[in-house]
Amino acid sequence: MLAAQRRGRILAELSRDGTVRVTDLVELLGVSDMTVRRDLVALHRDGLLEKVHGGALAVAEPSASEPGFAAKSVQHLREKQAIAAAAAELVHTGMAIAVSAGTTTHALTEHIARIPHLTVVTNSVWVADVLHRTGEPTTSVLLTGGLRTPSDALVGPVAVSSLRSLHVDAFFMGVHGMDVRAGFSTPNLLESETNRAMIERSRRLIVCADSTKWGVVGLSSMAGLSEASVLITDSGLSAQASGALADHVGELVVVDPLSDSPADSHADDDAAPEADA
Repeated sequence: MLAAQRRGRILAELSRDGTVRVTDLVELLGVSDMTVRRDLVALHRDGLLEKVHGGALAVAEPSASEPGFAAKSVQHLREKQAIAAAAAELVHTGMAIAVSAGTTTHALTEHIARIPHLTVVTNSVWVADVLHRTGEPTTSVLLTGGLRTPSDALVGPVAVSSLRSLHVDAFFMGVHGMDVRAGFSTPNLLESETNRAMIERSRRLIVCADSTKWGVVGLSSMAGLSEASVLITDSGLSAQASGALADHVGELVVVDPLSDSPADSHADDDAAPEADA
């Protein structure tokens, strides 16, 4: 098991129980005590947990806290891959799409890189890099300019200005948090502004967010839950949270991270047709 996979499992255990013990992780991961301790030190250094004697504790995340791309990339890998695979099924040859920055949308890009004749608008240097290295020659990539955030998003007035004259079929957006009252949010004010500009230029908003994002509220809201045409998440969501989301979003797609296939889907049969952007 790779270090990134081990650390993702550690964070998954921590998010469920709030605490982990070295002895339990040694048994769960099938590695040495020393390997587990090195992983805990690395995660503590990235601010993802608090290392204590014999294990680690979850850390409370302030609304303005913004982990970097590398720190987020080791979290909930299996869930993100399953969400990305489901989202990729909504992308077809000839579409023009926008893709936000984030580790889940980065995974989505790896799934759609071989779809021909795509036009992809993005403010993510990682997304643009994947398409540059592995994308089809017929794919067109429009990378916005702007200031670079800790999560490697390009944001601010330059990014927003570059989006004003564009129109895309769908916007695939990753989020920091989702909540009934706060909607979809991020800790970065400029990233929120840039994502709102992408929403305005898109016919459909497709949100890709793993279940740990539920109940998390970032500093700035980007959109209300009802603005999402589709929300793709994983089966770690509680029944109560799933019901709340199904009541607000156009369609809720829940994937099983063990099978990489949709586990459930709740469509709003009374939803109005999409209007052109």
